[in-house]
Amino acid sequence: MSFKAYYLSPDGTLHRDMDRQHIEEAFASKEGLLWVDVSDTTEQDGEFLLEVFEFHYLAVENCVGTRINPPKVDSFGDHIFIICHGIDYSTQGELVGVSELGLFVGSHYVVSNHNFPLISIDTISRLVEEDGSHMRHGAQFLAHAMLDALVALALPTIDKMTEVAATIEEEAILNPHHTTLSVTLRLKRSALRIHRTMAPQREVMNRLSRGDYSLIGEEARIFYRNVYDNIIRMEDLNQSLIERADTALSLYLSAVANRQNETMRVLSIVASIFLPLSLLAGIYGMNFENMPELKWPWAYFVVLGFMVTVAGGVLWTFWAKKWVSAGSKRVTRAATFAVDAEHLRSIANSLRRRPRM
Repeated sequence: MSFKAYYLSPDGTLHRDMDRQHIEEAFASKEGLLWVDVSDTTEQDGEFLLEVFEFHYLAVENCVGTRINPPKVDSFGDHIFIICHGIDYSTQGELVGVSELGLFVGSHYVVSNHNFPLISIDTISRLVEEDGSHMRHGAQFLAHAMLDALVALALPTIDKMTEVAATIEEEAILNPHHTTLSVTLRLKRSALRIHRTMAPQREVMNRLSRGDYSLIGEEARIFYRNVYDNIIRMEDLNQSLIERADTALSLYLSAVANRQNETMRVLSIVASIFLPLSLLAGIYGMNFENMPELKWPWAYFVVLGFMVTVAGGVLWTFWAKKWVSAGSKRVTRAATFAVDAEHLRSIANSLRRRPRM
């Protein structure tokens, strides 16, 4: 099993590195505040949650394995079970990844569960180890701190995607390339994935903030409401990304069509230029005897030079219009939605250390 446990006793002493026996004793005492963080949940961890905390097996089933479950909040009488999503920063793929956080919140305990490394949980854990600040206001505020950090750390990815969208729009107009189309589609798919995550999560936070559950007291609801507002703001930004991706796709297709039209126009001009050359070659290709130019010593070179000059002028026109070049500019700046780790850590460190009562 892989878990960390902290227990803030009624006298304010913080206990760390607790084993299963001490966890059972702290849970049975119904005093102080117990936080158990379970990561990489296995079947054995599921049995641990069932035996020690007696959670409902359906909730535990949602925690076991790497399957991503939809955001939700369920009440089981003496505790509530929350599933929320954040950005998975443990892997750097072409599409934005989603991580899941499960929370069992009781009157004197919080059990968190995740199968992906979460910077938000690591940050709260570090702050708890420093002075136990997030555990001194009860389970409802400890759960809020985790959810607040989880949502806040999704914003850097949306900001990064916004930068990528701006680059795509510029490239779609100035230099449409098949890589532009590929990045545009990845942007839209990532934005749609975030939308599928944030939309139901918005309702979860709304239910937690409006007093549907007695475990979330009135003094804590305003903080959950703040998380709800942040989700609304990010959902609006993400919806704008979806619209910008659609706009960039339209711009790309229009630019490609315009470029093809421009190419056809110039090819028509080139064909018009070569028509006189074809006429000239056809005239001097006839075998009449009374053609005075055929007797000129330099006639062949003059005609050939004129043809070469015209052909060179056409090639120069192609080069000037950048239809002939060594290579095309690629959309390298829009290749990934990865967020710098230092930026993430700075945001995590800026999270408030304790709620202001």
